[in-house]
Amino acid sequence: MMPVSMVGRAGEHAELDRAWSTVAEGGRPSPAVTVITGAAGVGKSLLVGAAVESFTPRPAVVLSGAARVHAPAPYDWLAAVLSGRDTSGLDLPADALAWLAQQPTAPRERYAPGTLLRLAVRTVRLLVGAGPAVLVVEDLHALDPASLNLVAELATAPELPALLVVASRPPADAVAPDLAVRALARLCGVRGTVRQHLGPLGVPEVAQVLTQVYDGRRPTDRVATAVWQRTGGNPYVLTELLAAHSGRDPEALVRQPLPEYLRLPAPRPAAPPDAELTGREEEVLGCLVAGMSNKQAARALGISVRTVTVHVSNLLRKTGSASRTEAALWAVQHRLPARPLG
Repeated sequence: MMPVSMVGRAGEHAELDRAWSTVAEGGRPSPAVTVITGAAGVGKSLLVGAAVESFTPRPAVVLSGAARVHAPAPYDWLAAVLSGRDTSGLDLPADALAWLAQQPTAPRERYAPGTLLRLAVRTVRLLVGAGPAVLVVEDLHALDPASLNLVAELATAPELPALLVVASRPPADAVAPDLAVRALARLCGVRGTVRQHLGPLGVPEVAQVLTQVYDGRRPTDRVATAVWQRTGGNPYVLTELLAAHSGRDPEALVRQPLPEYLRLPAPRPAAPPDAELTGREEEVLGCLVAGMSNKQAARALGISVRTVTVHVSNLLRKTGSASRTEAALWAVQHRLPARPLG
């Protein structure tokens, strides 16, 4: 028996259920938004899939899409949603719909970007109808800029009866890190947004998974700890390790060498959960979230570039970040100001 995907994720699952209930019960002026981030393999898609499958009442509509990683194009998310769907009944210009769906017969002439964005929002509205609906955005970090704009617009669209669930790796993994940071900041800035960050499993959760796999026989603390260390607590790596040694006793998970593709780089120390920032440091951090350079931040805050450089250095140290992008992500995760003050 393979591990249950919700081990260590029950709290997040329950939070998604509560967010859905606010939509299903009606009365919301705009969508409920949930943003889930985490490294590759921590189970973001599994969590979303399990939650949507268990929603009560059942969603009338589920729209799900992801980036076309090897050939990104404008409105990838919407094109994925429209793929294989009958759109003949949608009250939209046929040429615009063909372009949004990335059909090979789409005309060469494009609409103005602003007009196309409005048509993209209208397309989603028509697909949702009376709802209630779930809009699932997979791999926000890999989406094209047009899709990022669309997702942000949908998050605040009035009278759209939907739960918008966005999953993303950290912006450092994104095709365009600055754009990903801005998109996450816009989504997390929506009032009432549920923010979840999935980290690796701990030793107790790894032991729980092993107990399930080995028919209720709880592993020794030594085995559970060794497996946790070998996998970094990553659910995907743990599942692959179990599959590679299926049918063997738990000791095999410790003794046998890991397949090459499962060997993880040494983990970096975690960023501190809290950092005491000055008011000016929070303003500079807001500039980093907005994607500003030191020169732009200095101009926005009325201080010298040298002073901004000092503040950035202090921010990296206090947040345990290795780069400006990581510091911006830290700010998004801790709901600090997403733009400079003043």
